[in-house]
Amino acid sequence: MLCSQYNYLLADRFNWYEQNRSPINSCPLICHLPELRNHPDYFSQKKTLPQLKKTHPWYKEIYSQVLQDVILRVKVTFDRFLKGDSNGKRSGRPRFKQSSRYRTFTYPQMKDGCWQGNLINLPMFGKVKVVLHRPIPDGFKVKTASVTKKADGFYLTLLLEDATVPTIKPDFNPDKITGIDVGLKEFLTTSEGEMVAIPTLYRKAQKRLRVIQKRVSRRQKGSNRRQKAVKQLGSIKK
Repeated sequence: MLCSQYNYLLADRFNWYEQNRSPINSCPLICHLPELRNHPDYFSQKKTLPQLKKTHPWYKEIYSQVLQDVILRVKVTFDRFLKGDSNGKRSGRPRFKQSSRYRTFTYPQMKDGCWQGNLINLPMFGKVKVVLHRPIPDGFKVKTASVTKKADGFYLTLLLEDATVPTIKPDFNPDKITGIDVGLKEFLTTSEGEMVAIPTLYRKAQKRLRVIQKRVSRRQKGSNRRQKAVKQLGSIKK
């Protein structure tokens, strides 16, 4: 549903772009000029959500802020296409997403107390058990949560806030500073002369990767066996 909404909002922006731009610098004195549309920005598209839930009642099952985050993603993507990023670098024309390519949804604001032990309470979704990569330190507050579907399962990414971080530069002992130099032959070299070798994880998995890539290419497109092989390939690349 989020993927369909993303494509619909992106198409609405493309319609405005194609209708309001002029590819020529001159025209006959008598000609037809289409009626110009207002620019569909973040706030105007955000106002369409109540009507969306009336015409498509199943969208009521999605948390409102998750739907608003979809509009924000469309805004950022289209603005980079027209105006560019902070450095002025423009990206290519945005593409519509297939359902298999839309893999992440985000809760922009998590409530206090949403984290309890190894459970997280996602609004309009319920409590979900999470296998922690590392424990959350005491005093940290969960600000945002993103759920991503990957080849080997679902992953939860948390953005944390630590209110105890000092706003001024703390005192430190200059004699205990350690320098690290990242290189090409060695992964890194410390100021004490200690060298850490490059893991070369990709080279070690390259033989297995080649076998799975051949398996994917031999499968018929659209078949269940090809989808299974693609999942195996994704788990190796990850």
